[in-house]
Amino acid sequence: MQKSLDNIYKNQSHIYKYGLYIVSICFIVFFFPKGGKFKYEYQKGKPWQFENLYAPFDFSVNKSEEEISIEKNSIQKNQIPYYRVDRNIEKEVFQAFVSNFFVFFDREAYTKEQLKTLDEVGREILKNIYKKGFSSGKDIKENAELIYLIKNNSAQQLDKEDLPSLLSKENYISEVLSQKGLMNFEKVYQAFFNKILKPNISFDEKLSKKALDDALSKISYTRGAIEEGDIIIAKGEVVRADNIKILDSLKGEYESELWSDANYYFIIGGYIVLVALVLMMLLLFIRKYRNVIFENNTKVTFIFFNILLFILVTTLMLKYKEAYVFVVPLCILPLILKTFFDSRLALIVHVLTVLLLGFIVPNSFEYLFLQIIAGVVTVLTISELYKRANLFISIGQITLIYILGYLAFHVIHEGNLNNLDWITLSLFLLNGMITTVFVQPLIYIYEKVFGLVSDVSLLELSDTNSKLLKELSNKAPGTFHHSLQVSNLAEAAANEIGANAMLVRVGALYHDIGKMANPTFFTENQVTNANPHDELEPKESAKIIIDHVIKGIEIARKNKLPDRVIDFIRTHHGFTLVYYFYKKNIDIHGEADEKDFRYPGPLPFSKETAILMMADSVEAASKSLKNPTYVIIDEFVDKIIAGQVSANQFLNANITFKEIEIIKKVMKQKLRNIYHLRVEYPE
Repeated sequence: MQKSLDNIYKNQSHIYKYGLYIVSICFIVFFFPKGGKFKYEYQKGKPWQFENLYAPFDFSVNKSEEEISIEKNSIQKNQIPYYRVDRNIEKEVFQAFVSNFFVFFDREAYTKEQLKTLDEVGREILKNIYKKGFSSGKDIKENAELIYLIKNNSAQQLDKEDLPSLLSKENYISEVLSQKGLMNFEKVYQAFFNKILKPNISFDEKLSKKALDDALSKISYTRGAIEEGDIIIAKGEVVRADNIKILDSLKGEYESELWSDANYYFIIGGYIVLVALVLMMLLLFIRKYRNVIFENNTKVTFIFFNILLFILVTTLMLKYKEAYVFVVPLCILPLILKTFFDSRLALIVHVLTVLLLGFIVPNSFEYLFLQIIAGVVTVLTISELYKRANLFISIGQITLIYILGYLAFHVIHEGNLNNLDWITLSLFLLNGMITTVFVQPLIYIYEKVFGLVSDVSLLELSDTNSKLLKELSNKAPGTFHHSLQVSNLAEAAANEIGANAMLVRVGALYHDIGKMANPTFFTENQVTNANPHDELEPKESAKIIIDHVIKGIEIARKNKLPDRVIDFIRTHHGFTLVYYFYKKNIDIHGEADEKDFRYPGPLPFSKETAILMMADSVEAASKSLKNPTYVIIDEFVDKIIAGQVSANQFLNANITFKEIEIIKKVMKQKLRNIYHLRVEYPE
């Protein structure tokens, strides 16, 4: 039992990765839409690359969404609205006529005969008006040429112009009064009827909607049928619009029949195998070519988390609306990975993620092509992300690649640039805007959650007005000046060999912060001739010198410096020997144990840490040069770095002899500039 627990403890890192691998497979398969995959890939305008395709079963040819939408719009446009006559309004108006008659026709002003005539004429006008009825004119549908008028539970079809309105009633009143010789009473009658008349014909919204729904329900969503055994498309035949409709219908029918209870576990198993293979390739790549990352579970988790995140976002977008799949800013993935790691890892992760999404997106070839090309452009163009102009320029180039790729596919499919889908083009622009807005906040969040470091954070750390560097300049001004000089040397060398110049500059600024604990024990901080080492044993002096590495790590951790910066503190002396005090101890005591005078390491393990070791040694030793010349400086730099190479200090660093020679050349030139060497002109 104890042995098993020991094995688990020893292999806990690998067990964690296996668990992460399995969990990631489960999540990705869970995210995938639950449906079968049509086994043929086809695109309009391209030849059919498979064998002759025959209908495997009877199926109907579905109409496109556009065709169905046109039919619905046509029905809605040509739908005849229903209007209804309300008899109760006629009774209300006649009652209002009786009750208001003497308000407008005063008994004192007219004789009985006149009042009788005026009453009869008014009733006749009302009777004739409501015989046909009239509407207010406000609810007349402008796009309707015909209407149905429901009267006595029967519908009569009329032209829209035949439906009387209130305006036409005014003309009718004038006409009747003229015939009766009562034009003197026109103003009174018009005022009277304007008060009591109410439209009795109104739009019947409920019945009209029911009629429209009935008409829409009769739309056929299919056009014809294909019988089993009918040839659909022959090998080599160009896929045209008619073929697309039949193939799309077969695809939908095939996938719906394929995804049944009987096939469910087989399809899930297929998805699991494919996803497992893709993620296995990723782990193998990281283990073989990025072993430092592979050994760090946090970084591996970070990579898998980002893959899962972008697959989740894409699948959610597919469920919401397939046409908007290109709005997902997938290029944020390689951008972020390049920021925290390197270009090659960013590209391989992006490509593998796009391959996973290729299982589920429509037009997978077009999607794969555009996303992979955009990912390559992202990796090639993004540099120095902390410079805002670089980010905007790179995202502009990515957006342009998307648009050009889409236009190229459109020309291949349609043969011209007509009928461009402007919505899709706008999605690419929206994609670029989303990338611009979200990339910096995501980088900040990832730094805090996963403890990673980006160039933006390094730029902040390189500020010499920061709290820690201010403290260093106050407590150990000589060390601070030395660190500035080392940072300049190291940055110039890193630029020449393509290393991370920002990282090595920050590492150089902080590599000696441990000297703040005992600043006067280091020669660059001694302002008098008094040397405190004169009163100590060489072994004690060596311990103080060596301890500046340990104390530097403690100060860095206390001030929450990133691990990538602390690595420079740990490695800038490697396993070198504090030779001065080692030799002094031999001179005094006749012998010395090297372990007491050697730095604890570890050795530099990257180009950047190796550059810092060279720059630190060269800059520190250069203070001892007296009357330096070109030859002296060249021999001096060669000797310092050759000693480090022969001591195998760069054994673990990923650096070549050619790069070391370039670094030596840069440092020689920098030292010449520092010492203001000039060419000697003849007198």
